[in-house]
Amino acid sequence: MSAAADRRAQWRDLVARRLPEAARPGWPVHLDHCFARILLDNACGGPWRDSVAPPAHANMPADDLEHAIDLGEAVLDGRADLALLNRRSLAWRGKIATAPVPEGLRDGDLLLRRWRPDDTAPFAALNADPMVMEFFPRLRTETESAVEAVRCDRRFVADGFGPWAVERDGRFVGFVGAFRIMQAMPFPGGERIGATIELGWRLARDAWGHGIATRAARLTLADLAGRCGLRTVVAYTASGNDRSRAVMERLGMAPSGTFPHPAVPDGPLRTHRLYRLDPVEVSA
Repeated sequence: MSAAADRRAQWRDLVARRLPEAARPGWPVHLDHCFARILLDNACGGPWRDSVAPPAHANMPADDLEHAIDLGEAVLDGRADLALLNRRSLAWRGKIATAPVPEGLRDGDLLLRRWRPDDTAPFAALNADPMVMEFFPRLRTETESAVEAVRCDRRFVADGFGPWAVERDGRFVGFVGAFRIMQAMPFPGGERIGATIELGWRLARDAWGHGIATRAARLTLADLAGRCGLRTVVAYTASGNDRSRAVMERLGMAPSGTFPHPAVPDGPLRTHRLYRLDPVEVSA
């Protein structure tokens, strides 16, 4: 049996046998197809059938299937909250009411707003810029950028917050915002999937040097603290990324050590520096 076939078999066993057999009174579901829905939606960042033809176990990209399996194992181990995963899935499918999200946040010439289809081309351009992506393992393709843009906006539906598309003087220049981390991370508190909120940004090269990341991050932090009631965030970047670390320090974030990023291959980019902040005192 090939490695891919073995993982598909593990997936089927996970959702058809192991999770239903482990179901307990506090869990929101107990049927195999419900577990599959929840895990696949969270792995895909939205209703899985929007991006994958059935059957999912045969057609899902390997990375997404691996993510779905990891989420299921974390539920079994008590490292992921099945109720949270279910709420995100149901929100994407329009099955539960969700809190309203502002259309945008503004500071003078700077607008943080929800994503639009015409953001895809400039987003793909910045994801293909070697300088912008210097501290990422690789550049993004146009297709990958389009998928990422959709998933960015869907986070607002699932969580009430997400990475805002950033406009300066009416032009899209990248994103700044907050992410619920949906994978286990090797730093204190990061082992529980979905419990940690990350502050992050990625801006086009011609938007650097104008204080945009710092201003937009302050808007984001004030919104998180005031509207969402979130008191703690983290940020991290490859150890050599002095520009991003400078933004974290300007925001008053405290360095909290280093860790090997599990999604980055062995090499000079794998070691990341972690920063933490209690945003309750942050204001725009």
